Amino acid sequence: MGRSGRHDATMTPPPPSNDLHDAFSADFEHELRFTRSVLDPSNPLLRDLVGWSDRGPRPGLIAVVDSGLHAANPGLPEAIERRFDDPGLPELRETIIVPGGETAKNDPAVVETVLSAIDTHRIDRRSLVAVFGGGAVIDAVGFAASTAHRGVRLVRFASTVLAQLDAAIGVKNGINRFGKKNFIGCFDVPVAVVCDEVMLETLSDRDWRSGFSEAVKIACLKDADYLDLIENNADRIRERDPDASRPVIRRCAELHLHHITRGGDPFERAEARPLDFGHWSAHRLESITDFAVTHGEAVSIGIALDTMYSHLVDRIERAEADRVIDVLKRLGLPVHHEALHGEAILAGIEEFREHLGGRLTITLLDGIGRPVDVHEIDPEVVTRAADLLS
Repeated sequence: MGRSGRHDATMTPPPPSNDLHDAFSADFEHELRFTRSVLDPSNPLLRDLVGWSDRGPRPGLIAVVDSGLHAANPGLPEAIERRFDDPGLPELRETIIVPGGETAKNDPAVVETVLSAIDTHRIDRRSLVAVFGGGAVIDAVGFAASTAHRGVRLVRFASTVLAQLDAAIGVKNGINRFGKKNFIGCFDVPVAVVCDEVMLETLSDRDWRSGFSEAVKIACLKDADYLDLIENNADRIRERDPDASRPVIRRCAELHLHHITRGGDPFERAEARPLDFGHWSAHRLESITDFAVTHGEAVSIGIALDTMYSHLVDRIERAEADRVIDVLKRLGLPVHHEALHGEAILAGIEEFREHLGGRLTITLLDGIGRPVDVHEIDPEVVTRAADLLS
């Protein structure tokens, strides 16, 4: 500009910037409800969560049921049909039975079946998929729902201990490919997670016990008093005493929920993933045993391994490590498997690093309730820890 304020034609204006940058955040609500007999018409929870008003077309719904849950509760599809006959709820268009357990995550046909039903029944982004089952089925169905139309609304009805205190609460969906756990997946927040106590009553003893490994895990990471609660009630929990088990399940669910909503990394963008304590070996153990070891059992073994490793590298006292291992045993959980010995299990270290990206980051213990991240693992010490557990 000249002194007169007029533009000086001899001056060259700066070139426009090719760089644009902005930031945004999105608000989510993560709804977790505990109830009993959710499909009973006298229970108002479903209307509270997914009730429909007449301010638009009635949304549709498909229900997907875990075959294991169905086998133990053969009348479940009819109960679902009766409950959603309520005109104040979405319209039930089909109920599908899919394989339960890890088969749900290993078989591509499960995801394809759910996607096909979403397409056939015109389940749009205002309609719903309701999944009734354990963590593996919830993962696979959630992956299908999250990728159809870039995200169909999902309600999770968690039917196992493992699902109610951990697996159904996460904002992750994953399926297995190439012999690797959760190789394909996405993040999505469900409309709600419903934990119905009645659904736990038909679990096998093995499936009942295996879920509590995740409770021990999060107690070791976040709450020493919570480990006291588990320890004091371990025998009653193993024997399926509901009064002893209920507060343990609910506290574990609360800790997992708060980690997601208040932990600062709900979609796991950082390289550390503390809630996977014991999981680097657990995921590998599942795959190399062709999933003969359940996820909960593998987590128990992985916790024992990483706890003993923490002792061998002088982070915790042997008595403290033995206490964690004793709690797992009293819950009826395994702490060792022959597959812990050999090169096959050690390949899980690199798989774990690859799954997170960046540096290897594994959580160990500096004490109960005092996790610490480390960036290298000594295979020889892993072998010594496995020997001590055998």
